[in-house]
Amino acid sequence: MERKNGMLRAVAQGADAPRSVKKGTVPRIWAFARPYRGWLLAFLLLTVVTATIGVLTPILAGQVVDAIVARGTVSAAAGTVIGLAAGIAALAVLEAVVGLASRWFSSRIGEGLIVDLRRAVFEHVQRMPVAFFTRTRTGALVSRLNNDVIGAQSAITTTLAAVLSNAIQLTLALAVMISLAWQVTVLALLLLPIFVLPARRMGRTIADLRRESADLNAGMSTQMTERFSAPGATLVKLFGRPDEEAADFGAAPRGCATSGCARRWSRGCS
Repeated sequence: MERKNGMLRAVAQGADAPRSVKKGTVPRIWAFARPYRGWLLAFLLLTVVTATIGVLTPILAGQVVDAIVARGTVSAAAGTVIGLAAGIAALAVLEAVVGLASRWFSSRIGEGLIVDLRRAVFEHVQRMPVAFFTRTRTGALVSRLNNDVIGAQSAITTTLAAVLSNAIQLTLALAVMISLAWQVTVLALLLLPIFVLPARRMGRTIADLRRESADLNAGMSTQMTERFSAPGATLVKLFGRPDEEAADFGAAPRGCATSGCARRWSRGCS
């Protein structure tokens, strides 16, 4: 229970959340994912199958080229080529079926996590003392409940699967490359830091941009929640500052647009 409370406090007070992952965060996340461990295991196994198929397909395609080159003509290697083509087609069908099943498990796990997280955060906020609500803006809480919960869900259903898939594909690709030409593999590994180091730096930049975008969205939600309520609208009407309020609100969407453009540009560079 204490682990869940720690995670709930981080979601409820997302604006003050640390920039690095603290020790104990993973166990707190697992506390929410534990009810779905069976489905999560099936989802990860399907991810492994998809990653393996992604490596096998180009290997079979390479064997088709080798068979044609070895026999001299396509007609001479017709039997081998047809067999390999049938294998590639079977892998494509299997990949489509596994992809459908994987998306089904992902949606079930993701939507279940969203429901659990939102209910838990709502219950936790309801138990907070009145002093908490005096120093916390309502719109920020609404934004954290709507947006940050979805981000936490995607960390399990999307990020975890992507990390596992990339790790398996990298391992299998290295094994195939070493078996074919270990000299070329060593050369490729020597050149790897040239691509990895800029990607890591760009990843930190994208993370900062995402965090900034989340803060700007929270600010917009805060202002809308406060201004669209009856007391907030009354104050705006009484003091007669609709133009200034509109100009002040417009700064947040412009910031979100700038952050979004920078994030897309950073992805393209990486």
